[in-house]
Amino acid sequence: MQIYHIVLPEVWEKFKDRKFYEAESLMTENFIHCSFTAQLKGVLRRYYKEAERVLILTIDTEKLTSKLVNEPSTNDEIYPHIYGQINAEAIVEVEERRLN
Repeated sequence: MQIYHIVLPEVWEKFKDRKFYEAESLMTENFIHCSFTAQLKGVLRRYYKEAERVLILTIDTEKLTSKLVNEPSTNDEIYPHIYGQINAEAIVEVEERRLN
């Protein structure tokens, strides 16, 4: 299965050549926020409306080494959350998306 994580280009720049990626939320909330395909548009609209561009990381959950939990989040909708770092092998695509 594939899930998605949205990241600003300047944040990704720090991690793109490393073995593991960590979002700030891993430190503040103990997990990394992700989305299913159908949730991407809503997440982009809610949280990234000021951004000119973002990167969407496609994550292959079969290759993921950290714990993945599908649990309620915004509006009690079920979202995938990764409890740990994202290993580079699990990131199978990085897509740039221009928003504004």
